[in-house]
Amino acid sequence: MSGPADVPQFVPNLASKITSQWTADRSNSAHIYEPNFGEHRDTRLQLQTQLETFILDFWLDNNFVYRDQLRENALLKRYYCDVNINDLIRFNEGLAHQLVSEPAEVIPFFENALMKCTHRIVFPHEPKVDIPKHQLLLHSNADDVSIRNLDSMAIDRLVRVPGIVIGAYAMSSKATELHTQCQNCGHTNAIPILGGLTGVTLPRKCARSRIPNDPTPGRPLHPYYVVHEKSHFVDQQIVKLQETPDQVPVGELPRHVFVSADRCLINRVVPGSRCTVMSIFSIYQNKTSKNSSNGGAVAIRTPYLRAVGIRGGSARILGAEQTVRHLQRHGCLYRSFNLRTPGHQEVNSLPPVRWLKKFFPDGMRLRGDINVLLLGGPGTAKSRLLKFVQKAAPISIYTSGKGSSAAGLTASVQRDQSTREFYLEDGAMVVADGGVVCIDEFDKMRAEDRVAIHEAMEQQTISIAKAGIITILKARTSVLAAAKPIFGRYDDMKTPGENIDFQTTILSRFDIVFIIKDDYSREKDKKMAKHVLGIQMNDQGAAEMVESKIPIDKIQRYITYCKTRCAPQLSPEAAEKLSSHFVSIRRQIHDAEIEANTRSSIPITIRQLETIVSITESLAKLTLSPVATEAHVDEAIRLFL
Repeated sequence: MSGPADVPQFVPNLASKITSQWTADRSNSAHIYEPNFGEHRDTRLQLQTQLETFILDFWLDNNFVYRDQLRENALLKRYYCDVNINDLIRFNEGLAHQLVSEPAEVIPFFENALMKCTHRIVFPHEPKVDIPKHQLLLHSNADDVSIRNLDSMAIDRLVRVPGIVIGAYAMSSKATELHTQCQNCGHTNAIPILGGLTGVTLPRKCARSRIPNDPTPGRPLHPYYVVHEKSHFVDQQIVKLQETPDQVPVGELPRHVFVSADRCLINRVVPGSRCTVMSIFSIYQNKTSKNSSNGGAVAIRTPYLRAVGIRGGSARILGAEQTVRHLQRHGCLYRSFNLRTPGHQEVNSLPPVRWLKKFFPDGMRLRGDINVLLLGGPGTAKSRLLKFVQKAAPISIYTSGKGSSAAGLTASVQRDQSTREFYLEDGAMVVADGGVVCIDEFDKMRAEDRVAIHEAMEQQTISIAKAGIITILKARTSVLAAAKPIFGRYDDMKTPGENIDFQTTILSRFDIVFIIKDDYSREKDKKMAKHVLGIQMNDQGAAEMVESKIPIDKIQRYITYCKTRCAPQLSPEAAEKLSSHFVSIRRQIHDAEIEANTRSSIPITIRQLETIVSITESLAKLTLSPVATEAHVDEAIRLFL
């Protein structure tokens, strides 16, 4: 390992050599422990001195960053320190290289240095105060490593892995030091245990030396038992992390890995959370697969991540604001949603930006996502519309109605094979939290499966009460569904209610229903035929038109920026126009019902008014306007009608 000459070098298995010398009377709130460094004492003391110097002397923006953080956390009884690896690189590049390449060996020294620094900062005049053990948390802006790219070269190194949590096990207790006692002679022994999923095997024989001329017959095997009241434990939680949908190559299944989190890192995430895990890529021997061919193979190990930092994976704004402003002025922003298929301009122009969630003083809130139903016959590009939205949305999931079940869309309860405990695995609506769920062939879904997403579409939550698990999961998603009319094609001679084969309960949860018709139009047919044939024949004009569209990645950046940075408000003129239009529509529907002597199958309610308001705000967000004007209202009404 290369590095400056003053940076100490490690020897293999250093952590295990140090921990084997820990005394049996050590406790979680013991005096600050001075390791017995043995033959490499000077080198390791130099390492710990450098770490203490970094903690106490690192200066950034006129502040001692980690000195102040330790003081604040200690006064609040939070015994951890969150360190940015970039700060360590600025302070000592060689030290940072050691931490990244050999984290399991450096972290014990780092945590010991944190304890000593806390003592010097908070209790400088109390030499015998008890300092609890500290935990080191790490984060950085290094490149992400996807789960499928983790290989043997990354074992025992720090990696930054993004993903989505699909399962979180119940909290358990992990032993860090076992106190054992011989049932024959009473000999006691303290066995340290490394972090993560590593375990320990009790000695088969008593470690006490046999007394010469001892007439006692041979000692039995496995004499030790665990004294739990003297052992030391920490809280531990196992989390199942899966690749996000945008990381999975087309045609492949998403991969997952287990994450071991302990102490301050437990209960940081729930199923459906997007997060980035800074961790040590580790291995352990899986002994649960008794019937598998490699269940007892000595050389086979199962990989997992030992978390040393977990951060929420909120969507990052990619690209500079200058690029976003350029896209705002781009004349063909709407035309970039045309999917290389002309026609259906109203559907293509629907703003892909979620509107604002509104909170009221009494705690009530209005959802911040739009649900859209595309209703049309075959060959009207419904599936292509859904596929395009899946690519353009920063967070999206595509599924088909016939292959979707209630549990697959919401959440399912699974049983762990090793512990036999139940845990939750989230479905598409939870995985796509903060994004879009595209459901094709919505009319082919079973009625009982459609009922399961009623709560998610309106309340944006999923309530679970199964197998003793009672919880509420977040499902803040937009639903974009495509379906066919009852007769395959939309029949203009029948009413909308006679063409749509959905219950009123599910239909009312769609804010907008687009009816896509394949009407005869000579000009439209010529334009579509010319466009399609031009692409098939590699026509230069058609190719240039396709290339002129804004790239998908820039559209994603623009949408992310609009969602996170823009919060337009309705102008008084726009609000008055919306109110007048809603009253006018209600009056027209009422007059039509009286004339036809029947009730409308699709009623106009306050929900439709909220829909028009939300589309207006979305259009304002799409143009980065701080105020929703009458022009936005006119466009919203055009799209709604």
